[in-house]
Amino acid sequence: MMNPDKTFVALFTYGGGMRGLVPAHIMSKIEDATGLRMAEMVDIFAGPSTGAILNAALTRRHPDHPEMPLYKARHLVKFYEREGIHIFPPDQFRDFRGILHDFNNRTLKLSQLNWLCRHGHYDPENLGKALKALYGDAKLEESLSSLIIPAYNIDGEQLEVAEEKDETGDTPACTVNNIMDEGGHAVWFKNIRQHNSELQPSATLDVSLYDAVMASCAAPTYFPCHHFSASYPGEPGRLSYSAIDGVIFDNPCISYLGAIRRHIPKDHNLVMVILGTGYTNRSIKKEDWNRYGSLGVVDPVNDLPLINIFFHASESALMDSFAEEVGDNLYIFNKSMVHGASHPHAPSAQIDDASPENLKNLHYFAEEIYEENKAKFDALCHLLSCRRDRRREEGCGTVSKRRKSVYSFFQGRKKNDKK
Repeated sequence: MMNPDKTFVALFTYGGGMRGLVPAHIMSKIEDATGLRMAEMVDIFAGPSTGAILNAALTRRHPDHPEMPLYKARHLVKFYEREGIHIFPPDQFRDFRGILHDFNNRTLKLSQLNWLCRHGHYDPENLGKALKALYGDAKLEESLSSLIIPAYNIDGEQLEVAEEKDETGDTPACTVNNIMDEGGHAVWFKNIRQHNSELQPSATLDVSLYDAVMASCAAPTYFPCHHFSASYPGEPGRLSYSAIDGVIFDNPCISYLGAIRRHIPKDHNLVMVILGTGYTNRSIKKEDWNRYGSLGVVDPVNDLPLINIFFHASESALMDSFAEEVGDNLYIFNKSMVHGASHPHAPSAQIDDASPENLKNLHYFAEEIYEENKAKFDALCHLLSCRRDRRREEGCGTVSKRRKSVYSFFQGRKKNDKK
């Protein structure tokens, strides 16, 4: 049996806009089943875009009780249901989905094309207002559990690179490990709370949760890039970021290899929990691919086949080796949105569908994931509860004396009620 004291729990939450309701509902079920909040059960949170929204909120400290998280998962369910329609207002941007198709058919006026190309984004102020209300002035370094927020910095001039002489011995060449690195770069905004003295402490960038999450949510064609500056404590100057959605490069395999594994104590077992927002990878027949042509492979009418491949290729290449390395400690809660798309309660795969009907369908979808993985869900909750019980017995870890007194108080009330 796995030793709760030597178990390290990492949670990866996928991106997907409004489809973030799915993991929010699943996490709410986990909290209900265990009686704990996610930050009390998970050692390290990772994931891009809408996953970053969830993770950052669930690890935000309560201002009056800093040893406790401010939000429960059910609060995040309400967040999506309340703010989604403001972040993605209907009928203001969906025309852009068919821009290439309309242009190919010459039904789009040049003035319309020019306007869409220059202004084809949802208003980022709506998303920003919602995130500011959610996070306030909280900073990344204040997260209750370890937190990793991925984004892609498109401005390569802001990168710090080693200068080495080129083959002629004269002109400096910007390289890292002999790899040219002058373009954009994947960025991990990390606050790693040390769980083992053997691990070297990691410096945490002085950045607000708002800026880090806004950067990770800047999905191309949906929102403009998010520009901000930040610095490392004790270092002169500030770093400038022009960042777009971390979904560009991130998935569970990439997060594990690039950001999580190095922070796991060597004598601990890793439990990796993956909460999905629905698989959208589609099969493409060779006849269809060959007839698409150069524009057809990026046409929204064809479901953006080339972009779909870009988003899923690296994960499909790494998943087998990743799953083999993690072994039986891998808990995946996700399912396809492609199969069963004709079902009357099937949710939209579009990340910007905040309609009341789709919110209900996303809830149904989360319930289906739960029902299809109930044995795995129960096993995970049992493992998390065992860790909770052990920590209560030892009087350390995430359970404070204040929580113990509250627990005893309610136990006393239950006994009195029975009398």
